[in-house]
Amino acid sequence: MDGNTARKWEQSYASHIPEQEKQSASVAIQKKRWITTGEKVLYSAVGLLLIAVSIYVVSFASSTDTLNRKVESLEQTVKQQEVTNEGLLYEKKQLSRPERITRIAKENGLKIQDAQVKQASVYNTN
Repeated sequence: MDGNTARKWEQSYASHIPEQEKQSASVAIQKKRWITTGEKVLYSAVGLLLIAVSIYVVSFASSTDTLNRKVESLEQTVKQQEVTNEGLLYEKKQLSRPERITRIAKENGLKIQDAQVKQASVYNTN
């Protein structure tokens, strides 16, 4: 087909089309958004929830760590006190020996007359 024939055909075809079809309807095309408004709200809510949970977990871990450090410190104090108590118990046993008591009694001018010095036993062990 040559160019003239195509133009003639286009003109004859255009005269057969009614006027309403010739006018093109203008349609406003909205761009489809990548994320809808509802999805933005959901994502924001989930994000805020994750941030809140993260803050709670970190604060809980921090308080647990602080509590564990205090417990370890108290355990160390208890161990030191137990060692001190054992040392004092040993010293008490050494000071309450019958030989020592009789020696101190003799040094202070007390006379022991054929008596046997016995170590007092403890009746209540609380």
